[in-house]
Amino acid sequence: MLHYNIRSTPMNRNHPIIPNQQEYLQNKKVVSIHSNDRDATKYPSAADFEIELPQDYLNVEGVKLLTWSFPSNYSVFTNARQNIQLAFKITDPYNPGEHGLYSPLQSAIFAALYSNKDNHYVITIEEGFYNPGQMATELKNKMNEAVNMYVMQYIATNDPSLSSSYKSYAKFVVVYNSVNQKLWFGNTTDAFTMVNSDINLYGVQKKYNLNCASRSSITQEEVLLVPNYAHGAIPQYANWGLPAYLGFTRIDAVSTTSTIPPRFYYGDVVQSGDNGFWLIPDKTLPGSSVWYLTAPLKINLMGDAYFYIEIDGLNNLDETSPYSLSKFTMHTNETNGVVNSAFAKIAVCTAPISQWFDQSTDCFKWFNPPAERIRKLRIKVRYHNNELVTFGHFEWSISLEMLMLTPQINRKYHAPMPEIQLK
Repeated sequence: MLHYNIRSTPMNRNHPIIPNQQEYLQNKKVVSIHSNDRDATKYPSAADFEIELPQDYLNVEGVKLLTWSFPSNYSVFTNARQNIQLAFKITDPYNPGEHGLYSPLQSAIFAALYSNKDNHYVITIEEGFYNPGQMATELKNKMNEAVNMYVMQYIATNDPSLSSSYKSYAKFVVVYNSVNQKLWFGNTTDAFTMVNSDINLYGVQKKYNLNCASRSSITQEEVLLVPNYAHGAIPQYANWGLPAYLGFTRIDAVSTTSTIPPRFYYGDVVQSGDNGFWLIPDKTLPGSSVWYLTAPLKINLMGDAYFYIEIDGLNNLDETSPYSLSKFTMHTNETNGVVNSAFAKIAVCTAPISQWFDQSTDCFKWFNPPAERIRKLRIKVRYHNNELVTFGHFEWSISLEMLMLTPQINRKYHAPMPEIQLK
């Protein structure tokens, strides 16, 4: 008969049955997030919302931006960005009396323009995205319209008998030189000045939250010490208004006159066959001469080249901040940048209207020790100046890669061979 001597190990309840060996398995999980899946009633903007993830992600060691897709439907020029207004003056209008022209209508036009020679004409362009040709046409039409409305109202008030004779003011010409990539402004009869130093129009631009010290070093008391600036605003040195995009500096641009009309030698400009002569004196007005100026810098209509994605708890990117004129920047050489300001930086690589895709970046957040649980994310998509990106009804999507640690059970065991006794 065979006998088996089976050894057994008594249970000791003073120790865990399965000892923790601190061994983990790295597990990757990808979660796809769509802006349209947010609660639009609570978060109407696709650039700032909170969303709940499909499950609890436990023991998260790292989070990485894996892929993304964004619509390119942004507007470079908007009222919110305060870059749609432009000011100019007509400083020396054509005087028919000086050239022996007797015309009650022309005299009334001169009187209207002369009465307003020390004041601004302010135009507001349409919000949106422009190419250089469209911008030149928009500026020309808006400038002529602004002067036309003033002259029409002046004649109707001071000499209504001439109202039926007055047609319109159409003496401004704005063209784009496609070779040097600059805008040229001209007038067929009247001298003018582009007012780029108007502190009320262009001095106050980006509004900063003074309660948030991480976004700007300027204090509320320091704002009150800066003259001509509204509460909560600081002077800007880049993208400070429409003139900056058109190639102007903060110095007023004054037109000059010439007996020889300006010309572009690369070909037709305004119409077919003009041979580059884009500004011709008004032949109906004797003695008139053209006035013109050119923007000193190239036109810039592309807007911001990057935007940032903020995700609460995952921000791991340090960011410099725009220079601000304050006691802090004037008396110290320290930075006013922001630590852990964003999770990712995305390049705007195309112009409207299109959609762009990309993947594989170094945008990540590493947790040590691992994050115990991630279930909700608060996401904000903004520009460098802290303005929210305007997506409208267009959808965007990102994919996040979650690197999680899964505890492993100690699977080591001892199973000796049984002793076999033969009898």
